[in-house]
Amino acid sequence: MEEKKKKTIGVPGLLAAAILCLSSLAGATGEAGQKQLRFRENGEFKILQVADMHYANGETTPCENVFLSQMATCSDLNTTAFVHRMIQAEKPDLVVFTGDNIFGFDATDAAKSLEYAFSPAMSSNIPWAAVLGNHDQESTLSREGVMKHIVSLKHTLSQVNPTGVDVIDGFGNYNLEVHGVEGSGFEKKSVLNLYFLDSGDYSTVPSIPGYNWIKPSQQVWFQRTSMNLQRAYMSKPEAQKAPAPGLVYFHIPLPEFASFDSSNFTGVKQEGISSASVNSGFFATMAEAGDVKAVFTGHDHLNDFCGELTGIELCYAGGFGYHAYGKAGWARRARVVVATLEKTEKASWGPVKSIKTWKRLDDQYLTAIDGQVLWSKSTKGTRRKKQIGGV
Repeated sequence: MEEKKKKTIGVPGLLAAAILCLSSLAGATGEAGQKQLRFRENGEFKILQVADMHYANGETTPCENVFLSQMATCSDLNTTAFVHRMIQAEKPDLVVFTGDNIFGFDATDAAKSLEYAFSPAMSSNIPWAAVLGNHDQESTLSREGVMKHIVSLKHTLSQVNPTGVDVIDGFGNYNLEVHGVEGSGFEKKSVLNLYFLDSGDYSTVPSIPGYNWIKPSQQVWFQRTSMNLQRAYMSKPEAQKAPAPGLVYFHIPLPEFASFDSSNFTGVKQEGISSASVNSGFFATMAEAGDVKAVFTGHDHLNDFCGELTGIELCYAGGFGYHAYGKAGWARRARVVVATLEKTEKASWGPVKSIKTWKRLDDQYLTAIDGQVLWSKSTKGTRRKKQIGGV
């Protein structure tokens, strides 16, 4: 399989001249690192997914696949402006960056590019997490070096790898727990579990061309982590009969993303599914675990659909960065996910009731499109399509 060429999506001429100062925010070793994620007092938890920023050197980095009229004023700074706009509009509780955060081949200094790329999240004081794509390590830092630098940045919850695990493939495998509303019976329970995995870059097996895949060591870690979280959630106090829902984030899509056509997904499919050429079985591992409700990836910038397969939604975010391949006139976009708790008989907040998603376009109005229910407790995963306006 050939390496994906860098191109880019077209975007309206949003200018980034007035962007917040991109001074380096590195060096403050994750003071948010110990922060406990939890649902807001209104019973919601919101996640902003940013896929494929492809950041390089800032103002001197040109945009790709935008209209000719946009080229003179378009650069990495447009990507930064879009992150700022999304954070200000949605006010998420967590920002998740799903790989190809920088485009290594064009980044002169990987550490500086990473700091600039993540600067909107760092300056917002919002917790954020990141995984690696296939291009992050192609500059001046190794794959491990990139992840170690990410972990050193301000307000990140990212981890190089899980504690207590001696051997695991890749860098950036970890989980985050989201506890219930403070003061409720679920304040000390994780009612939403977030899993992050390193889907690798390129195959190192000569007989297997193309992209890498999630390895057995990572799957064993995922299984054990899921099992422990389920056991805790289904134990007293507030013992539950079913697992807390889980969401999984990584970069390269699974082969199962090719299971859909336009009749059974929400969004668009404008290019092939660039998964590994072998099936590692991770989808089956997630299905067997029983708690995963949705998977979120990037990598294929012109795909932004969600499709349901055996109770698990497989979702693309759509391309975000301006120094990334795409299609002129097809706006860059980001995915938002909101989990909502159910009210208990005592008028408090209980477990997760539903998980919804939509995308926002980088246009004049940050237009929200393709609103849908990914999962709800009452319907056990059935999907309803609805348009979201005025989000």
